[in-house]
Amino acid sequence: MNVDINCDMGEAYSIYTCGDDAAIMPYVSQANVACGYHASDPSVMQATVRLAQQHGVAVGTHPSYPDRQGFGRRAMKLDPDELLDCLVYQVGALKGFLDAEGMVLNHVKPHGALNVVAWDDEPTCRAIGLCAQTFGVPVMAMSGTGHEKTYSDLGVPMIFETYVDLDYNDAGQVVITREHTAVAPEAALAQAWRAANDGTVKALSGKLVAVKCQSICVHSDTPGAVGVAEAIHAELA
Repeated sequence: MNVDINCDMGEAYSIYTCGDDAAIMPYVSQANVACGYHASDPSVMQATVRLAQQHGVAVGTHPSYPDRQGFGRRAMKLDPDELLDCLVYQVGALKGFLDAEGMVLNHVKPHGALNVVAWDDEPTCRAIGLCAQTFGVPVMAMSGTGHEKTYSDLGVPMIFETYVDLDYNDAGQVVITREHTAVAPEAALAQAWRAANDGTVKALSGKLVAVKCQSICVHSDTPGAVGVAEAIHAELA
C-alpha cells in the first residue's frame, strides 16, 4: 500500500468541540484544517497547527462555503470571482499560522458541499484550482470527477483521495450527509484495502467503482474515527 491517511480536523469552535483531534493525529500523515467558514476560529487553527507539528503531520487547508450554520454541507451560489476571494481569504488565514510555526502549506482540500459542487460545475472547480495555484500547492480531491480535468487543464497537481467513512454511489461520487454516521473499523479497513490495492471502492449498490488512491480520508467528526484511523494505520504500517 503506497498510500497514507488524511483527516479533516480543526473543526471545533470557541468552547464547542468536534472530533478528537489529539487522539487521531498520531495515526494520520496529512491534516486538512478548517479555516473558519464552516468551523474553527483563530485559536483552534493555531492549536491544530501546533498539534500537527508535534506529530510531524503535513497541514493543508480545508476551505468551505461561508456556511458555519450548515457546517459547509449546503450548496451556495457564489460568483466565481467572489468564491475565489473567499477561498484565498481562508487559505491565507491558515497559512499565517503555519508561517508562525515555521511550517509550509501542503495542499488545499475543498470541504463538503463545495467539494461536491465542483465535481460537475467547472467555474466552481476552476476557482478552487486558481486558489491552489495562487499558493503553489496541489489540490486534494477525488478522481473521476470534474476536479481531475479542471486541475489538469490549469496545471495544478492533485493528491487523489478516497473515503472509507462515507458511502459511494454508482457514479463514484460520495454521498454527502449533514451528519456522519459511525462505520465499523473492519468495514472501513476493507474499503481502504480495495482502494489502495485494487483501485476500486464498493458503492452502496455493491458495484465496484474505479478510483485513484494516494490518500485515504478519515473524518474526525465521524463517530469512532479514532478506531478507524488506528486500524488503517496499523495495516499501512
